[in-house]
Amino acid sequence: MDVKVTTENGRVPVTLITVTGNIDTSSYEGFLSKAEELLKGGARYILVDLSNVPYMSSAGLRVMNLMFNRLRSSYSDMTEDEVMQAVNAGTYKSPNLKLLNLSEQTKFAFETAGFDMYIETFTDRDTAINSF
Repeated sequence: MDVKVTTENGRVPVTLITVTGNIDTSSYEGFLSKAEELLKGGARYILVDLSNVPYMSSAGLRVMNLMFNRLRSSYSDMTEDEVMQAVNAGTYKSPNLKLLNLSEQTKFAFETAGFDMYIETFTDRDTAINSF
């Protein structure tokens, strides 16, 4: 697995994480390490491009959940209870973490885990960048 990071300029600077290869128990640590480095470095708006990720296991989903929680706790005006109520009501999507081009398998895992309730996914890069 390979992880590359660039910054794209939309309405705000967007950290674009481009992952190539499967994200599973044998490779997720590189993805986790890069995510933690970016979060500690102050990345506020993150778009994860999964165009070249044919498979993501629960290990990859845990990294997405970690990014979501850290971004939410650092940059949200809402309390955790307010966020959970809004997620349950279907009115909340993360303003800080979004995903691009999930494979069919990854999309299935993402939706089965319920992540689609609070993390937006896109199929067009420019639309995704401009959604922040």
